[in-house]
Amino acid sequence: MRRLHDLSLVAQRAELLDGTLGPRELAAHYLDRIARFADLGAFAETTPDAALLRADALGADAPNGSLWGIPLADKDLVARAGVPTRYGSRSRAHLVPVASDPLAAALDGAGAVNLGKTSTSEFGLTGFTEPLIHAPARDPWRPSAGAGGSSGGAAVAVAAGLLPAAVGSDGGGSIRIPSSTVGVLGLKPSRGRLPLGSGFDSPDGLSVTGPIARSAEDAGLLLDALVGLAPFRYATAAPGAGPFVDAARREPGALRVGVTTVSPWDDDEDIRLGTDARHAFDTATAWLAGSGHAVTDAGWHPVGYASLFHVLWRASAARIPLSEADMELVEPLTAWLVREGRRLGALDLLDGLAAARAFERRTIDDFAAFDAVLMPALAQEPQPVGAYAGHSPERTFAMQVEYAPYSSFVNVAGLPALTLPVTTDASGHPVSVQLVGRPGGEAVLLSLAAQLEDRRGALPHPPVWNA
Repeated sequence: MRRLHDLSLVAQRAELLDGTLGPRELAAHYLDRIARFADLGAFAETTPDAALLRADALGADAPNGSLWGIPLADKDLVARAGVPTRYGSRSRAHLVPVASDPLAAALDGAGAVNLGKTSTSEFGLTGFTEPLIHAPARDPWRPSAGAGGSSGGAAVAVAAGLLPAAVGSDGGGSIRIPSSTVGVLGLKPSRGRLPLGSGFDSPDGLSVTGPIARSAEDAGLLLDALVGLAPFRYATAAPGAGPFVDAARREPGALRVGVTTVSPWDDDEDIRLGTDARHAFDTATAWLAGSGHAVTDAGWHPVGYASLFHVLWRASAARIPLSEADMELVEPLTAWLVREGRRLGALDLLDGLAAARAFERRTIDDFAAFDAVLMPALAQEPQPVGAYAGHSPERTFAMQVEYAPYSSFVNVAGLPALTLPVTTDASGHPVSVQLVGRPGGEAVLLSLAAQLEDRRGALPHPPVWNA
């Protein structure tokens, strides 16, 4: 029996364009799966009636737009007119925006069919998606475990076959952490690569929009669409960068690849690389060397990172518009981050921003000898739902660092990074690695990822895939 979620994003796009598949048929298929597997917590809100009306309207016209007929969803940090947008927070439980954010409007303009809102952590502040306002996002491989965050719902939706691909955002690993947790590919673009969600939208420059997909080719297709959503404003609009889907279809050639298990948190937190994460890293290292790349130790020894990131993360939380009444509704970690951030003085913030820019320059210099740097994606296995509850805010923050110590520095440095599964653990759960590129180096990462996918072969799907 033909199952539409077995088709790749690239294949769905081709069938939509040639008329083999219609927007309504595809949207209805995914809406049915979303309803049947609601207990995974992938969606904070679904809009089936609006989605089918939209699909019917698209089907009545000729294909037009880079995402014509493709079912997608907004992360619940993206406002959409007339649709509850809660930001994962009880403080926004009844918010229904009257206007859409530019990203939502642009995805509509590209022809996508919006199915609703994927779940996120409260204001996207944590690396786990277990907000108090609704059920947690669960790992479809192991539903007793959480899905990571903050784009946890989006990653679950892709892994479980509830969406063909998803658009997430990543301010400290929020695409890559959940993608690695549930075994799909997550791509954080370079700062400035995209015209919307560029990373230049806030003083800290951390958060960027990016694709979550099942393959390098699908990620390349969605990245191309995101690149084309609006006119460019930044230097990475230079000609010759794409199409990124083509990068995933070509051999990368012989590259210089640095490898390291060092994290910038090593001197400040108890970072321990688990056995499965080490095996995935060693396996990917051997595969890259066997493919003809010059693989050498990156020799990376970052210093002074923890203090600057603490300043940046608190400062980013301080900008969330929360009143004192709101503070009674938000989660303890959110309240702590906001209050700590609002205690920062101007000199504290300026010093933190200056330290971040210095770290960015040092990291780019340290990685300059390499076309890409391989490192683990996560240090630990997926954590049980509720593992982060009941601790002090300080301990909760530290636990997230111990789980994902390789993520946030990429945001500070503004570099592109991609995580993808390469091995499985004893239970069959995928285990991922991370590739970090040069500024503007997404094409190289996608080529390398596709090469690793070829070497790895097809991975099994989680049990819900075949249900």
